[in-house]
Amino acid sequence: MESTSRSRIPDIAREAGVSTATVDRVLHGRVPVKPATAQRVLKAAAELRYLPDADLWRSLRPPPMSLVFLLPAGTNRYLRMLGDSIAGAHDALVPYHVQCRVHYIDSFDPARVAAALRRHARDAQGLAFMALEHPRVRDAVDELTERGVHVLTLISDLAQSRREAYVGMDNRAAGRTAATLIGRFLGPRTGSVAMIAGSLAYRGHEEREMGFLRLMQEAFPALKVVGVREGLDDADTNHRLTVGLLKQYPDLVGLYNIGGGAEGVGRALKAHRREPQSTVFVAHGLTPDTRALLIDGTLDAVITQHPQTVLLNAVRIFTNLRDGRSANAGVEPVRISIVLRENLP
Repeated sequence: MESTSRSRIPDIAREAGVSTATVDRVLHGRVPVKPATAQRVLKAAAELRYLPDADLWRSLRPPPMSLVFLLPAGTNRYLRMLGDSIAGAHDALVPYHVQCRVHYIDSFDPARVAAALRRHARDAQGLAFMALEHPRVRDAVDELTERGVHVLTLISDLAQSRREAYVGMDNRAAGRTAATLIGRFLGPRTGSVAMIAGSLAYRGHEEREMGFLRLMQEAFPALKVVGVREGLDDADTNHRLTVGLLKQYPDLVGLYNIGGGAEGVGRALKAHRREPQSTVFVAHGLTPDTRALLIDGTLDAVITQHPQTVLLNAVRIFTNLRDGRSANAGVEPVRISIVLRENLP
């Protein structure tokens, strides 16, 4: 038969033993068709030379794996950079045959987080999110896993859940690193040291606090840790909390910003800084804000994990699971990076 014949679809239908509507659906990918049926149609099309080889193989290839990334809404610049990396990574992800979408959600309300997980997983094969430690969130994760959706946690993990992998730095080690940096930078100086977290409902922030406290007790007992405040990763809230700490503790010599919103802490420190009694400041996430604070000397060190590494590790894990491999096969752990003014990339 000639390739221009209009009788081809009926011919393919007869050869494959299906309706012409089914042939149309297979050849144009209009709605899902059972794999065995699709293969019969494509085999018939190939035998009748209806499709060039390249088109045939494109038709045989399954659709890309649909992945959804849920990130906290708000002013956290690092998380916005991660979201931008996901949204703009199409070309880099072509070899993985995935399709990624990113959505921003209210991450501090467990009921809303659980609802967002269920809603966005409806048309996703894989879902990654920054986990909030709460039974409602855990139940939603377990429900999605039971339905066959691959669930990963990003940056902050979820204890006792059925998520399939965690992507992010070792948060307890990050807290210990922050304590080491502050203690070493302070040298013989003594005084009060404070912490500002996003929310201790994030397991990652709680683990950073625990690591920080433990190392301070072990290595720098002369420094007095005065507790932790929660700023919900908001720069203005962190500014207000830092102003309050500086007033309450005139001997504040160290401050560890566990989450986002470092710009607010920096504004307060710059307004109150009096040399030589400056406050050693360590924060998380290399962003334009923290970069500027490093350059002007307000911020002493940034502990960071590269957004592209977090994204690529998540995608590699998803494709491992899709292809029946172990989740972390060939995936390098996310490493902690320490950025100072002198080694800014």
